[in-house]
Amino acid sequence: MARRISRREALKYSAATGAMATGLAGLPRLAAAADPLKVGIVYVSPISEIGWTKQHSLGAEAIADTFGERVSITAIDNVWDPQAGERVFAELASTGHGLVFGTSFSHSTPIQKTAPRFPDVAFEHCSGLKHFDNLGTFEAKYYEGTYLAGIAGGHVTESKKLGFIGGFPIPDIVGPGNAMLLGAQSVDPSITCSVIFLNSWFDPAKEKEATAALVAQGCDVICSMTDTATGVQVAEQGGAWSIGYASDMRQFGPTKNLTSFMLDWSSVYVGAARDVLDGTWTSQVRWQGVKEGVVTMSPWNDQLPGDVIDQLTATEAAIKDGSLHPYKGELRDQQGNVRVEAGSRLSDPDIRGFNWFVEGMIGNLEG
Repeated sequence: MARRISRREALKYSAATGAMATGLAGLPRLAAAADPLKVGIVYVSPISEIGWTKQHSLGAEAIADTFGERVSITAIDNVWDPQAGERVFAELASTGHGLVFGTSFSHSTPIQKTAPRFPDVAFEHCSGLKHFDNLGTFEAKYYEGTYLAGIAGGHVTESKKLGFIGGFPIPDIVGPGNAMLLGAQSVDPSITCSVIFLNSWFDPAKEKEATAALVAQGCDVICSMTDTATGVQVAEQGGAWSIGYASDMRQFGPTKNLTSFMLDWSSVYVGAARDVLDGTWTSQVRWQGVKEGVVTMSPWNDQLPGDVIDQLTATEAAIKDGSLHPYKGELRDQQGNVRVEAGSRLSDPDIRGFNWFVEGMIGNLEG
């Protein structure tokens, strides 16, 4: 059974967070056979009908659907402040939760501070970069989805100008923005992409303003990697094509939404819970994409010609089998410097640490 409580309610119970659980270091605490596994899940933004947090909530639902009465789930949303996050993670760990999920890069500091204090609790962190014996991470290859969407954008743009809106200038956002442009440039090398960072995961007002600004600049294909459908809605109103993120967003752009690159975390959530229940959980690094079904594409806009759909289908298959990589060389940065030679591809560590824009990106990493 899932129980959703607010951050304010969760913080009422912080008096117990000084207690440290005992057990074998590096191993998750296992409940007695008759007791359900308590799973705690911390969301960075409010749970809505679509978006980043919604997709994580579907992972929680998959745990409940798979294990039924063997699990008890506590979900806490809108936890973005690091100090509040540390209290929430500690409270969950100190109240018998044997498996605790953090769902955002913004949870990095609080979960990394909390996990060593509770060595017998299994922690899983989405978008995390550090790992401990009891802290695993999982992440998606978003760039595979944006590359495919970028190809579609390259076929429909008339201005040869794309627009990209990101929450923060971190590698998980910078890289997918680059990949979207590279997909479009595989159709027409003259295409450019203007970038705006909101410095927020959830700010519909700022996202509306940013989308309108990009449309006013002539960008006729817009992608917004935030936790709302605002970018898709405003693009539709302004006559621009849109690319959705995390969830299927066709309902918000019924005529101009090209596709959405969607996220399905269910296998990660269910797998972690199963391993804790079985006593086999270990800290892992998971980085999965279209091959594993973590990144999927919503149906392509039916205005795309059949030959373009065929190209997109073939490209997705090539990404799955490894015969095509979105970051294949030659790649140059904004200053024209060669970063990846022809015949090579960007290494996985460099992808996960992306801190530069490819040639044709208009904007900077200062936000």
